[in-house]
Amino acid sequence: MLHLARCTPTYLSGECAVTMDHWEWNLKKNLLEQWWSSIKRSRTQVFGISTLTTGDEKSGEGNPSLDVERLNQLLDADEFNKAQRTQRILMLLRQSTSLRTNLLQGALEQYISWLELVKRRLPFGLAETGLSFQPDGSGSRAEATYASLVWFCSPRSSSQWLDHWARLRLQWWRKFALAPSEFSSRDVQVDELQEGASRGVKIVYSFPWGQETLENLWSLGDSDLLQTHGGVRAKIQCFDGQKLVVPHVISVVSNMDRSMMAYMHNSLQLMKKHDGKQKLYRRKVLKLHPVLAPVKVALDMGRGATLEQRQVCDGLLQEFLDAGISAWPGSIDITSSVEKLNTKYDEMGVLFTMVIDENTLESGVLQVRSRDTTIRESKHISEVKGFLLRYMRAAHNM
Repeated sequence: MLHLARCTPTYLSGECAVTMDHWEWNLKKNLLEQWWSSIKRSRTQVFGISTLTTGDEKSGEGNPSLDVERLNQLLDADEFNKAQRTQRILMLLRQSTSLRTNLLQGALEQYISWLELVKRRLPFGLAETGLSFQPDGSGSRAEATYASLVWFCSPRSSSQWLDHWARLRLQWWRKFALAPSEFSSRDVQVDELQEGASRGVKIVYSFPWGQETLENLWSLGDSDLLQTHGGVRAKIQCFDGQKLVVPHVISVVSNMDRSMMAYMHNSLQLMKKHDGKQKLYRRKVLKLHPVLAPVKVALDMGRGATLEQRQVCDGLLQEFLDAGISAWPGSIDITSSVEKLNTKYDEMGVLFTMVIDENTLESGVLQVRSRDTTIRESKHISEVKGFLLRYMRAAHNM
């Protein structure tokens, strides 16, 4: 069952655990794709970069060395089984490696290499997504996926650019929300400002336990850029349309793991429904925006599926995958009733369920059920791929 705890989702239990990891991976992938699309559409002068997760000495973490004595103790310890020993060795290796704590530093270091391409003209931005590592209070480091835009602009317009990005980003967060008002922005108070920042804006989501930050936007001035490049102003100066200046930096950083939780919570609804005996009950529906939904369509063969049904199901599954449509295989569960499967798929946020039965083998017609309306429609098997592709194109324009 889908359970929205503080920041720890549990999707389905038992035999589907591995597949549900893939469900979560797909949700994050879809969210990151939409982030990239929005950033690139916002300004033409945004370029994607890739920086190392290790060896970030300028982040302030230094360059720790491996504790060989402690490693030997772990290798010789008899009180641990193989899994426990492996876990402790991995933790030791992680603690002994210099890992980046943000994506900002990598963009600042790559700044020089992009000046020729932009002909030293402002503004422009460098964007990246990836893992960042923060202390978790236990002596180890917790990893999280972040999306970062570092925007270089004229000192004269840095405040306006911060407002511009804050407005665009809030619009983006609300675009995919079922309840947009639960996403909001606020100015950061002076005593909460990040070191080196003159202004800041937070985009937050209202969870039942309180607001949590999804995105930080900072106006950082030029000090970090100057420090990264040895204080040599001539090396980093650009034209702002009037004269040569040292750019100011606007940093936009999104926590994508927390963002997933926000959209899951925002999309979860309890719907009232009557069963065949007119008994009222509630069903959980994860009404994720279509472009974010990890699974677009689930295939179902019902109980006692024949070999022919399996062949049709496998062929249709491959057709969807070839077209880039994420699909849930019908072969995962062939013992549950159709109603039980619909309940599971609603909780997973699956947009459509398609039932392949004996009638499909005879006439080529299958039943297509909508997550949002629960209405079933009959469609010929040759039409369903085109139907889904048209639906997704329309969803991207919503």
